[in-house]
Amino acid sequence: MEFKAYLAQKIAAALSEAFQASVDGIPAFLETPPNPEMGDFAFPCFRLSKTLRMAPPKIAEGLQAHIAPDGVIERVECVSGYLNFFLHKSGYAQSIVERVLEQGARYGASDEGQGRVICIDYSSINIAKRFHIGHLSTTMIGNALYKIYEHLGYKCVGINHLGDWGTQFGKMIAAYLKWGSREEIERDGVNALTALYVRFHKEAEKDPALEDEGRLWFKKIEDGDPEALRIFNKFKEITLKDAERVYDMLGVKFDSYAGESFYNDKMQPVIDELREKGLLKESQGAYVVDLEDEGMPPCLILKKDGATLYATRDLAAAFYRKKTYDFYKDLYVVAYQQDLHFRQWFKVVEKMGYDWSKDLEHVAFGMVSYEGRALSTREGYVVYLDELLQRAVEKARQIIEEKSPNLENKDKVARQVGIGAVVFFDLFNNRIKDIDFRWERVLNFDGETGPYVQYTHARCCSVLTKAGELSASPDYAALDNAAAQEVVRSLERFPEVVREACQRNEPSLVTRFTVELASNFNRYYYENRILTEDAAASAARVKLTAATASCLKTALSLIGVEAPEKM
Repeated sequence: MEFKAYLAQKIAAALSEAFQASVDGIPAFLETPPNPEMGDFAFPCFRLSKTLRMAPPKIAEGLQAHIAPDGVIERVECVSGYLNFFLHKSGYAQSIVERVLEQGARYGASDEGQGRVICIDYSSINIAKRFHIGHLSTTMIGNALYKIYEHLGYKCVGINHLGDWGTQFGKMIAAYLKWGSREEIERDGVNALTALYVRFHKEAEKDPALEDEGRLWFKKIEDGDPEALRIFNKFKEITLKDAERVYDMLGVKFDSYAGESFYNDKMQPVIDELREKGLLKESQGAYVVDLEDEGMPPCLILKKDGATLYATRDLAAAFYRKKTYDFYKDLYVVAYQQDLHFRQWFKVVEKMGYDWSKDLEHVAFGMVSYEGRALSTREGYVVYLDELLQRAVEKARQIIEEKSPNLENKDKVARQVGIGAVVFFDLFNNRIKDIDFRWERVLNFDGETGPYVQYTHARCCSVLTKAGELSASPDYAALDNAAAQEVVRSLERFPEVVREACQRNEPSLVTRFTVELASNFNRYYYENRILTEDAAASAARVKLTAATASCLKTALSLIGVEAPEKM
C-alpha cells in the first residue's frame, strides 16, 4: 500500500466535504515529521490557507472532523496548523516489510523512465595520461547516476568522452619516433608515454624547432595520415588498457568511448549552420557567438588559424547524441570550474533554435584534495587512482586480520571493503562540495562510512543465517516499539530517496540514506533480542532484518558499492 496515496485520498475527500474545495498535488505536500511522537505523516495546512482564505489551524480542525480512524489510520491530531496522522503500527510495519521482501532488488524501482534515454558523459580521461584521483568524482558520480536512472526505468548511455585531440598528441608521436620503441611502450604502458611527453618538452627548450615537428604530426593526424593514425591509435589502445584495470576495480562500465577525435568530421556542419543563422561573428580574426545579451563572454568557435576548440567539439557531440540517441537528458559530469564553458555552449544551442537545449545539464562537482593538500601535476603531487585503490584494499586487509582473523575469503572482502570505502567517501557529501581524502575517515568502521554500512549488512546476514528457516507466521505487533518503527520508516522512505536523487542528480542522497538505515537498524539490534522463545515475534523481527539487508544491498549497489555477507 502506498500510504501517502491513501492519506491523500482521505484528505481530498475531507476537503470536499468540509470546504467544498479541491487541490492538486496533495501526496507531494505530505511530510514525514522529524519526531515519531508527532505522527507517521503530517499534512501542512498552510498550503491551503490562501486558497481557502482561512487560518491553518481552522483548516486542520475542519479536515480532522471528516477523517475517521480505520484499519490504516489509528488517529489524527491537529497541532499548530498541521494535520498529523498516526498509523496502526503493526499494519504499517507489515505492509512495508513485506513490500521490501517481495520486490527484493527491485524495491524503489519504477518504470517512470520507460522510453526515455539519458546520455551521461563521465570520467572522460585523457589519452596517454594515467588515471588519477582527480578523475574519481566524475567517474563515480556518473556511474551512480547511470544506476539510479536505470533503476527508475530509463535507458542509459554511458559515454567516456576521451580527451584524445590536440597538439600534444603530435608532440608525443614526434617524441616516440625519436626516442621511443614499441617494446618500451608495450612494457611500461602509459608511464612510458608520459616519460616521452616530459622528455619532448625538456628537449624543446634546447631546440624550439621540435615544437614545429609536433604541430606537423598533429596536422597529419587531422588529415588522416595512415602512419600518424596507426601510432596515435596505439597510444589510445595502451591508455584504455591501463584505464580498464581501474574501471574493473571500480565496477564501472561505458557504452561509448567516442572522444574528441570522433567529432573531427562532424564539426563543420555545426559551424556552417551557425554561419547560416547569422550567429557566427568575426572577432579579431577569430569566430565567436556573441553572448553579451546573456551576460557572458563570447563563445569562441574558431581560432584565428581556423582551429576548433572544446566548445566546437562539444556542440558537434551534442548534435550527434541528439540525432543518434534522441536523449531525454544529456548530462555532463564535469568539475564546477567548467561551469561557464557549459553555460556558454548550451546557450549557443538555444540561440540556434533547438528547444532540447533545456535538456542539456552540467552536473558539477567539487575538487579533491589528498590528506589536506591540493593535487598539482606541475608540482609532481599526483595520486594515481589504481595505487590509491590498492592501498585501500591493503589497509582493509590489515583491519580484517586484526578484527576477524578467521574470516573466509579475506582477499575478496578486503577488496569489497577497501574499494567500497573509497567510493562511499567520494559520494557521501553533496557533489558540489570539495573533498579532502583522509584515510582515518575513509576506512573507519564507526560513523558515516562505507565499512560501517557494509558491516551492518553483514550483521543482518549473520542474524538471518542463525535464524534459519522459521515456520511460525510473523506477529507484526512485535514491531510496535519505537526502534523498530524507525527502521520501518527508513525502509518506507527509500523509493522517495531514489526519485529525489534522480531529480537532483545527487547520489549523496542515496549514500546518506544507507547510513540512516544502518544507524536505525543497529539501534534496534542493540535494544531488542531478535530471536526469542516467542516464535511468531521472532519471525516478524527476522523479516525486518531481512528487509533491512535487502534494502541496504540495493541502495549500496546504486552507488557502486558491494555488500559483503560476512566481515
